[in-house]
Order: sequence, then structure tokens, then C-alpha cells
Amino acid sequence: MERLGGDSTEGQSPTLFRSDRHTYIVQGWSTDSPDTIEIPHRLIRYLQPGTCLGSLLHDTGHGTFLLAGEPVTDTEALEQIRLPGHESAVEVAIGVEQRRDAAPSVR
Repeated sequence: MERLGGDSTEGQSPTLFRSDRHTYIVQGWSTDSPDTIEIPHRLIRYLQPGTCLGSLLHDTGHGTFLLAGEPVTDTEALEQIRLPGHESAVEVAIGVEQRRDAAPSVR
């Protein structure tokens, strides 16, 4: 996995990784659902150019998003991430950014 960036402040460390399976691994704060985490808005600035998270983000209204994905259970990945007890990680597809203001592609 490649660490793309994170938000390390006082034991809270939401982080974005790119996996060798060409997906994003997103580390964030645990929620009541094992397949959903909470991440700060500013974490998405670490996405690779032209890409997006291949999952819907739900804005909480207080500077964070809820993100659903496949819970990370791979032992090797979890050893690299080193999750604190109050955090979880999910894996999501890498989406392709499609801007409404972009010129239509010519084929």
C-alpha cells in the first residue's frame, strides 16, 4: 500500500492509502456500522488527480463525511495501517472524476 496523506493530530489519524489492487483504503473514525467510517472533509485533498472515491459520501454537516466501503480485514494491510481502537478502515473503488463543466470527450 502507498500512503497518500493523512490528518495526524493528537492520536486521530484519518489517512488515505492506495492499495496494490488499485483501490483506495481509507482510515477513519469508527461508527456504529462496520462498513462505514467518518472522515474529515480535508482528507479528500489527498486523492490522486483525476480520481474520486468510488462510493457516495454523506456530509454530516460538521466538517466530516460518512463513507461506506468494504471493511479491511487483511492482516498485512492492518499491520501497515496500525489502527487505533477508535478507528476503522474501508476499501473503496477508485472512481474517475467527471466534471459537469468539462468539455465533452470526442471519440
